[in-house]
Amino acid sequence: MLSRLVLLASLTFAVVQADEPIFVDGATGFSSGWENWSWSTNFTFGSTAIPGRSSLLVSSGAYAGFSLYDETPFSNNYAGMRFDLASAAPQQVQWSLQSTTSGGQSAQFTLDTFSSSINANSFTTITINFADLPPNGGLLGNDTWNRLTFQASGSGATYSIDNFSLITDIVVPPLFLSAEPLGQNLIAVTTQGAVDLTQLKVTLNNSTIAITNHTTYVPVDSPASSITYYTLGSSFAAGTLLITAGNTTFNYTIPAVQYGSITTGNQRPINPHIYGVNFPTSASYIEHLGVTISRWGGNAETAYNPFGDFTNAGNDWYFENRGNDNADSWIEWVEGAGSDTMVAIPALDWVAKDSTSYSYPATIYPNQESFDPYNANAGDGMYPNGSWVPPLPQTNVYTPWNMSLASKWLTGLVHKPTIVTVDNEMEIASSTHQDMHPSNIGYDEELARMVNTSVMAKAALPNALVAAPSTCAWWFYWTSVIGYTDNAAHNNIDWLPWFLGQMNTASTKAGKRLLDYLDIHYYYAADTSANDAAAKALRLRMSRSLW
Repeated sequence: MLSRLVLLASLTFAVVQADEPIFVDGATGFSSGWENWSWSTNFTFGSTAIPGRSSLLVSSGAYAGFSLYDETPFSNNYAGMRFDLASAAPQQVQWSLQSTTSGGQSAQFTLDTFSSSINANSFTTITINFADLPPNGGLLGNDTWNRLTFQASGSGATYSIDNFSLITDIVVPPLFLSAEPLGQNLIAVTTQGAVDLTQLKVTLNNSTIAITNHTTYVPVDSPASSITYYTLGSSFAAGTLLITAGNTTFNYTIPAVQYGSITTGNQRPINPHIYGVNFPTSASYIEHLGVTISRWGGNAETAYNPFGDFTNAGNDWYFENRGNDNADSWIEWVEGAGSDTMVAIPALDWVAKDSTSYSYPATIYPNQESFDPYNANAGDGMYPNGSWVPPLPQTNVYTPWNMSLASKWLTGLVHKPTIVTVDNEMEIASSTHQDMHPSNIGYDEELARMVNTSVMAKAALPNALVAAPSTCAWWFYWTSVIGYTDNAAHNNIDWLPWFLGQMNTASTKAGKRLLDYLDIHYYYAADTSANDAAAKALRLRMSRSLW
């Protein structure tokens, strides 16, 4: 029987009448309906830089972009995008899509991600499959896509492009990608394209094993490949297992059965909330992965102003205010997808006042270490020698925040969170939010803010559970950013045990439990950026370091 994955394009994208040209060879401009929204970029139409072609030569300055706007949104109506490219440095250009209607943006990929054969002297045809995005076959999200951008790095970029269009169909070559034993009599086979699933044959020690049943599953978030589970007519035994799929054979040595004993006297149920993620991307993501709790939290939520939906990511992005999703709406759609919610409550003294202000203007501090490539006047708040720029008054960027305002926000929520956390990694605010709270936070200040926020939250949301202190990393399990002089001032007790003892005392005084979950953050430090087979295997092993 043929796999149902015939064309990737047919899985998600509606078929339209024809491909949509964007630029064709020999043209003196872009195709009708496409507007040039590029910045700091020069074009040479009819370029003969690549012999035999009359192409488009693109020259972009540092961080500049070749960007086109489609007057009629192409949304998710196409299978992908195709163009011919010649470039000496494709790794210096990032491709992405945007929606000017929703503000959405796709992931960004350098052009060398799509092909390793791109060169400066001849054209390489690039096909970007919207149902098979790198690095792991991801799916382009649904949106009103109407803009595409090629953005240069800080070194700028020059390249030739030709025969550029949105395409309706992408034929995927049929391949058996992997086949492996899973359990007693189960095999998992990963495929792409229109493979013939009846080609599969299984032998164990040179004897054929019958296949009694199979079920095919197409992941909703990465439909580029499907997984078929085969049930065998007999169980595995020690020896050589060969799985032949088409012209490919997968070889495994099945070890002899090892027997052991498991002590079951001390059992605890697994808390369902361990299957959580931070800011899930969509309802289908939650449903597909079985996410049980979703977190609204991070450095940007420290400055979240719910009375305008503004925020500021602090040191993560040039201390700039920006618009933010609405927390109430977020809780609604996340819980509608079947996940409980965990929401961070701002617990410092300021939140963003608007979506446009920033703390370190180049007009006042011109000698900063770096500036936002998209907003040259917004600096990173640091001098080249590594010292902080003295912050200007917080009121330039922020508006006051207190527990009365926090209570007003929480009581006004139509959709209530399951768990609330007291801010996010408060102990390092003097770095992440140096413009808001430049002084170091020690034991006493952090505890006071934890207690005050918890008392307020328990009153505003009687059914909510409180998690704290949302500590940053290993070092801050033991001490504060002040260092071990802070421990010494508190009977030489490490931070977490001291915090737990003090929260217990505060709970007794309040007549109610103020801390329901100890919330500590853990960062696995290994570098997996290579995204090769070894890095992927390491990611799968990461969680083991917790036990």
